[in-house]
Amino acid sequence: MMRMRVGGEKRFALLLAARDSDYVKKVYGGYFNVFVDALGDEGERWDLFRVVEGDFPDMDELQNYQAFVVSGSPYDAYGNEHWILKLCYLLQTLFSMQKKVLGICFGHQVLCRALGGSVAKSNSGWDIGVREITILKELLPRNSFELDEIPSSLSIIECHQDEVWEVPDGAQVIAYSDKTAVEMFSYGNTVLGIQGHPEYTKDILNNLIDRLISAHSVERGFAEQVKAKLLITDPDRKYWEKICKSFLKGI
Repeated sequence: MMRMRVGGEKRFALLLAARDSDYVKKVYGGYFNVFVDALGDEGERWDLFRVVEGDFPDMDELQNYQAFVVSGSPYDAYGNEHWILKLCYLLQTLFSMQKKVLGICFGHQVLCRALGGSVAKSNSGWDIGVREITILKELLPRNSFELDEIPSSLSIIECHQDEVWEVPDGAQVIAYSDKTAVEMFSYGNTVLGIQGHPEYTKDILNNLIDRLISAHSVERGFAEQVKAKLLITDPDRKYWEKICKSFLKGI
């Protein structure tokens, strides 16, 4: 088991559902560093749990964390691998404890599944690149966000072929795009799911696209079009970092 940390008393946990790519290891030292760079602040402690490899937090330690982040993954959130089922149970436990959980891409989808929603393949295929999404600001958790600072339309990096089809009973859809009906959802003030990748940089996505081409997961022509568009579009990373930090930390 592996733990990594930064600083002092406020504790956060990254539940990493993907293995580090060679590129991310070489350039960033691993996905843990990518997330901490985007979401961490001085004086916090961040612990890494590689749930994809069966590394989970101890149940009697859960109360010591202020919030949890579930990463993206190449796995299907509706799959029945043992670690995915165990992750669903953990997320149900955290929900019952009223612990804050932020789900990113796969994390967004597996949160939805764990709480009773449905996830499946998109009928319209892959969504890769920078996409503009519409946020229903009036539905954002009001005790967690500085609403006036957040535009109602933001661009975010996307890379997925699965999507949320139906949110859990009691949850609210709070963002959508012309490609995906559920770009974000919330459940009370403790659950936030984001389909896109607020933590990704464009170079990380470019490398991922190259790997998808090599694995014959996407057509080369489609991938090259996406990479060309990346040269002239940028995600609104600073706003997304603000949204995520505000949710996780109640800023």
